Amino acid sequence: MAKFRKKPVVIEAVQWTGQNHREMFNFLGGEDTDYMTAAGVNFYIDWSKVEGGLIIKTLEGEHIANIGDWVIKGVSNEYYPCKPDIFDKTYEPAEGVPA
Repeated sequence: MAKFRKKPVVIEAVQWTGQNHREMFNFLGGEDTDYMTAAGVNFYIDWSKVEGGLIIKTLEGEHIANIGDWVIKGVSNEYYPCKPDIFDKTYEPAEGVPA
């Protein structure tokens, strides 16, 4: 059996607080306007499905982003939610990397 190591990759991520609507809207590619809509190419809001209402459209289908989850922009510009404990075990701040 061969063993493999995950390649180091720098990602962009924003933690969903339930209060940072504008930050999340902009991060998920919402239109750059003075107002926010309840849907975009990569997300939509549905309060009946989850507190905070954030649903992420991933390559595998729709995933709920709970308050406290991180939303990650992957290497192929795809988005997906990640639980805080998994995020903490997998990622660390990327120092010396341009923003």
